[in-house]
Amino acid sequence: MTTTAEQSSADEPVRIWGGAFVPWTLTRTVDEVDRLVRAGRPSYFVTANVHTLMVADADPQMRAALDGAAFVLADGMPIVWAARMKGRRLPGRVAGADLLPALCERAAASGHRVFFLGGPPGVGEEAARRLTARYPGLQVVGTESPPFRPPTPDEERELVGRIRAAKPHLLFVLFGQPKGEFWIRRHLPALGGVVCTQLGGSLDFVTGRISRAPRWAQRAGLEWVFRLANEPRRLAGRYARNAWFLARMVAADPAGWLVRRWPDGGRSVGRGRVEPGEPGRH
Repeated sequence: MTTTAEQSSADEPVRIWGGAFVPWTLTRTVDEVDRLVRAGRPSYFVTANVHTLMVADADPQMRAALDGAAFVLADGMPIVWAARMKGRRLPGRVAGADLLPALCERAAASGHRVFFLGGPPGVGEEAARRLTARYPGLQVVGTESPPFRPPTPDEERELVGRIRAAKPHLLFVLFGQPKGEFWIRRHLPALGGVVCTQLGGSLDFVTGRISRAPRWAQRAGLEWVFRLANEPRRLAGRYARNAWFLARMVAADPAGWLVRRWPDGGRSVGRGRVEPGEPGRH
């Protein structure tokens, strides 16, 4: 039988290159998000890859977004491999493209309402149609596709008002990084008791606008090659910067792949996480 102390040790975040990653599987993540929803506390979590860590390394706002998250998931095989080099194991990558449908499936079973914010016009509606057909009972209570230009203060206020009026339990923000994380942190207090996450282009995979790499490529950490081949103009510069950041991190500690410690020794990791036994509000 697993003791409480052993479980706590097993759940201790794995610190890699400035990020602190919970060692959870996809199934465990869905359970924990469900627990946050039932608690009714405004909160958010982050799916982080090498690009996320690169942005956080240079941008204090992104660092604050990681610090304030209920938890941070590893959405990148280099992070999983680095953890193994440090003697800590992450069960595997928890990709946003896998997480979104898994959370929608749980929402359909639990009666939780979801809202899609972002993506090109029409993509949210098409994703809602496909997901509600796949998971009967799923309640998509709203989709919004704001213009790519910066919104006016009135537009921003009205958008937040529409989301709050729809009373979603889960808000999927699909703006890309770091715009999505910044938007969530800025507006979370005004959204009501909602759990938010930024999942980039996940709706494009749901609707089939963009194809995912074969499973073998995903497991081998080669999904980036597939995506680069399909979107070279958009991704070539980003992946080059990511590779340079990755090289710097590895070179900083060639014997063990340096773990960049949190300034306070990790005491702030997981702030906002709901403790077991807290009553729900929904």
